[in-house]
Amino acid sequence: MVKTAVFPGSFDPFTKGHEYVVKKALEVFDEVIIGIGVNTSKTYLFELTKRMQHIEFIFSNESRVKVAQYESLTTRFCIKNNATHIVRGLRNSIDFEYEKSIADMNFTLDKIETVFFISKDDVSAINASIVREIFKSKGSIDSFVSYPEKLV
Repeated sequence: MVKTAVFPGSFDPFTKGHEYVVKKALEVFDEVIIGIGVNTSKTYLFELTKRMQHIEFIFSNESRVKVAQYESLTTRFCIKNNATHIVRGLRNSIDFEYEKSIADMNFTLDKIETVFFISKDDVSAINASIVREIFKSKGSIDSFVSYPEKLV
């Protein structure tokens, strides 16, 4: 049986921290689906198609990574894709408290387990919201995002 996990997020943009989580997940799972959640009431900096293409480019040499968009509950997306686990990255204790609550609710809803990976020091400070602000202010995001030119 193939062990599949979903790594959900908006990935606006997909950072080196996100990339690290996917690589760690591939050490445990046979397949990782990067699920880009679409919230029609939210405004994104980078277009969905650009975000998807960016992630596909990063993992173009890794056949065990798939990229898909979804608008449903994350657990329902997992079930639809035969994923038994959700993967999340933790940068600090604040992330843990927030993510644990979501993990508990996802398990209660649909018995989908969450696996947490602790970020390593060189990516733990990367925050997509801050990266967006740097980009909007015309700063370089090269240290935080692989192949940033693929986003624009």
